Amino acid sequence: MPGRDEFIEIYDQYIHREGAAELLDYLTDRSDFFTAPASAKYHGAYAGGLCDHSVNVFRCLEAYLERQRVKEVYGLDYDMESVAIVALLHDLCKIGCYKAGTRNVKDDATGKWEKVPTFFYEDKLPYGHGEKSVYIVSGFMRLSREEAMAIRWHMGFSGPEDSRMVGQALQQYPLAFALATADMEASYFLEKTGNP
Repeated sequence: MPGRDEFIEIYDQYIHREGAAELLDYLTDRSDFFTAPASAKYHGAYAGGLCDHSVNVFRCLEAYLERQRVKEVYGLDYDMESVAIVALLHDLCKIGCYKAGTRNVKDDATGKWEKVPTFFYEDKLPYGHGEKSVYIVSGFMRLSREEAMAIRWHMGFSGPEDSRMVGQALQQYPLAFALATADMEASYFLEKTGNP
C-alpha cells in the first residue's frame, strides 16, 4: 500500500502554491486523513485507506493523462501541480467522518455470531461530497476553476446528481472526466471493490 510517506513525497514534489504547506500541516497534525478509511465497506475500508486511495488515484490519473496523450490529441495541457492537487485532495470530504466500531456477523461455517471490526460513517459537516472537498481545500489555497470542477465532479455518473449536469460538467471540464476515470480505476481495479 502506498501510505503516508508516498503521499507526502508526491505532495511536496508537485504542490507549491500559497497555502499548500498549511494544508499539509492540517492533514498531518489536525486531521485523521492518514488514519481514516476511504469508505466503511467498499474501497480502502481500513485504517489508512483514505491516504492509500488518494495516492492510487494520483498514479491512475498520471497514467491516464499520459496514455490519452491529452496535450497532443486534445490540446489540453495540465501541469503536474494541478494533477497532484485534484488527485491527492479529491476526497478530503471524508476527513473526520469514520468512527471505528464493531458489528456482529454470522460465521457461515459455525453458525455462530462474532464481532468484527468495522467503520461507521457520520458526517458532522454534511456539505456534499465533491463540494465539501473543494470547500476544505479552498480554506487553505486557491483552486483554479478547472481544479475545483474536477474535485467537485470526481464521482462522475456514480454520484446522485442529475446525469445531464454531470455530463455537462465532464464535457466542459476534461480534467473532471479524467479524475472521475482515475477514481473509478483505482477503486474498481487497484483496490478491487465495487463502489468508489
